[in-house]
Amino acid sequence: MTQTSDARGTAVPSKRLSRLWHLGRATTDLAAGIGFTGLVDMARTRGGGQPARIQLSPEHTRRFTDRLAKMRGAVMKMGQLMSMDGSDIFTPEAAEIMASLRDRAEPMPLSQLAQVLEREYGSGWDKGFKRFDFTPIASASIGQVHRAETKDGRKLALKIQFPGVRDSIDSDIDNLAFLGRSLGMAPKGIDIDPFLEEARRQLHREADYAAEADAMDAYRERIGNDEALFIPGVHRDLTTQSILAMDFAEGVPIDHLAGPDYRRAERDRAATLLMRLTLRELFELGLVQTDPNFGNYLYEASNGRIVLLDFGATKPVSAKLVEQYRALAQSALAKDRGAMRSACVALGYVGENDPSEHVDAMVDLLEMAAEPLKHPGHYDFGTSNLFERVYHSGRELFHSGAFTTAPAPDTMFLHRKFMGSFMLSRRLRARVDLAEMARTCI
Repeated sequence: MTQTSDARGTAVPSKRLSRLWHLGRATTDLAAGIGFTGLVDMARTRGGGQPARIQLSPEHTRRFTDRLAKMRGAVMKMGQLMSMDGSDIFTPEAAEIMASLRDRAEPMPLSQLAQVLEREYGSGWDKGFKRFDFTPIASASIGQVHRAETKDGRKLALKIQFPGVRDSIDSDIDNLAFLGRSLGMAPKGIDIDPFLEEARRQLHREADYAAEADAMDAYRERIGNDEALFIPGVHRDLTTQSILAMDFAEGVPIDHLAGPDYRRAERDRAATLLMRLTLRELFELGLVQTDPNFGNYLYEASNGRIVLLDFGATKPVSAKLVEQYRALAQSALAKDRGAMRSACVALGYVGENDPSEHVDAMVDLLEMAAEPLKHPGHYDFGTSNLFERVYHSGRELFHSGAFTTAPAPDTMFLHRKFMGSFMLSRRLRARVDLAEMARTCI
């Protein structure tokens, strides 16, 4: 078997006490970066029900992200989500460094990788491979990806899970919950425990690669024959709970299209394909890949095809929830505020007896968020400040303590997917005709 030299890596901390220690160090870096004055300000905003504001220097942000990248697992996943929040949480410099968590994790050392391969495939596992590249081609929060070729000629990408990640999810979530409450990030008056439990369940699903293989096959079947999209095939004989074997796919990360080597037409087309897919997932397929990480999409420049990766966060959506969102979208398009209010009550965004001014504020926010759907022709995400407007208004509303109810935890991941799709369109500076999509998909 041909192999490449091993890239240096750090062992994944798999014991609970070890992960607690690393998280404690990360928290220390965070607190040191915020400083005494910053912590006092955060305590004041917390007492007043306002969102926490984190102003970190680039040096302390880099230390914080380096620590999360070494830990991997749920804490790194949380860091990725933090990096996708708005600019009012971090300084622009700190936000740019945090964004590195979207596609970066420390690889595990060769000794740890060999233990995983032998545990999953048995001793002498290498005899089935003609080539195995021990240097990972990608490394994320839960696992890393290696290129390989079997003796029978199959060219594969093997996603190999970091040891101990599955067992560390519960303690990581508990520690993150404590950290979030301590820093005043939990919204006033809202019980976040159901949302944390949903996040816990989601991470356990993502850590089961056999279940992800099932999700890939189910998603491919529902998508049907779409030549613009490609989902790698699963190789069941080499897939386990901790290793996912799939076809190797060429391509560049989708956000590279924002660079000078690609034309506007390519950016517009790619964003249009993925935005349409987002709408189809909810309103047609009833199956949503809820992780909007840009690294989950590759672009094949030779044929313009988009490769869809990482189905661990795929979730079915109930027919009832789909129809509730359809009612909300249709009422927003029709500018029917009464119907929007009814849809908001059904979804749990507002309570039936909430004060009218609070309900009106929520309807105003949703009307603002629907701006691209109502815009005639192509909506230019590259020049729009919609994300900032929705983010600031929504965050202020969410932390105001004005509401008596909260939507079902399932909606958290749908919001995450739609936000990610909008952010990708903005990253690509794309023009997308969402109004036409809405007429055909909703």
